[in-house]
Amino acid sequence: MNESRMTRRKAKRPKKWLKRTLLTVLVIVLICVIYGCYVLYQTYGAYKDAHEDLGRSGDKSALRNEAVTVGDDPISILLMGIENYSSGGKNGRADTQIVVTLNPEKDKMTMVTVPRDTRVELNNIGKYSGDHKINSSYTYGELTDYGGNRKAVETVEKLLDVPIDKFVAVDFAGFRDVVNALGGVTVDIKHGFWEENIFNDNKRIYFKEGNTKLDGEEALAFARMRKRDVNTIYSRDERQRQFIKAAIHQTISAGTIFKVDDISNVLGEHVNTNLGPREIYALQKQYSSMSKSINTLHIDGQNQTINGSAYFVPDENSLHKVGQKLRQLLGVDDTTDTNDANY
Repeated sequence: MNESRMTRRKAKRPKKWLKRTLLTVLVIVLICVIYGCYVLYQTYGAYKDAHEDLGRSGDKSALRNEAVTVGDDPISILLMGIENYSSGGKNGRADTQIVVTLNPEKDKMTMVTVPRDTRVELNNIGKYSGDHKINSSYTYGELTDYGGNRKAVETVEKLLDVPIDKFVAVDFAGFRDVVNALGGVTVDIKHGFWEENIFNDNKRIYFKEGNTKLDGEEALAFARMRKRDVNTIYSRDERQRQFIKAAIHQTISAGTIFKVDDISNVLGEHVNTNLGPREIYALQKQYSSMSKSINTLHIDGQNQTINGSAYFVPDENSLHKVGQKLRQLLGVDDTTDTNDANY
């Protein structure tokens, strides 16, 4: 009798252990679901303020036959850093413009920096129409109510003959605050230099070679320096691409999601985008797999002074090659012609 009872007890133990394990898993899943709902609740209001529709027909670029699905189709994103601290937060300039393409099928990510002084022709902006530096396309779009982000996106599309599907624009204060919210970003600095801190009476920030964790103000100075002699061997474009790679790695780290409160506080006031919440989630998954292999393309050209203004004049052959490569990555017919689009 005793042996029979002991046998039944032993048989019951695994079942109790299994029940406890399942209960623990369910509790963990429930916590994750509750936290996920909390994250959505906390960020939804900020996202509404940050979202900006470009007013496109069919919600797609004029250079697309069909709208793309983020996460499934190859897409392009224009990243813009808006310098508006010197203009009181209004009518700034697109100081940094980087075109990023993501191809989930080929698991490839490519970045192209558009030089801020690139000479372009701007149309449909009234009295401001004519030849300008590309960084002013955002400014004149704002001044004429055409829309700064819309004009900047369309100008880059016309320059490269490539559809720009999505954009993310962040001003300098937002850049600083996001980096701080992430807890800083570690970058392997290749050459020492210094740059002024625009948030602290232009006091100098000194950068030394080697792995360095940069806070928001340091990261901005690192990415925007362009007037020091070292720029010839450690260019602004190279530093910006280097920082983006490091920031992507930091953003997809395990602890970032728990900083959502700090990041969401930055969105509405300092960030604009036409990405939706589901698209942002899909992008995070894509970046996770592509962040270790990011290719870069370079636009060749010359610095020239024209009518008293200093411009970067791109080489037409180089523009064509860069555009052709991007169109291949995006799966776009290479016969596309931006002259047919309404810019």
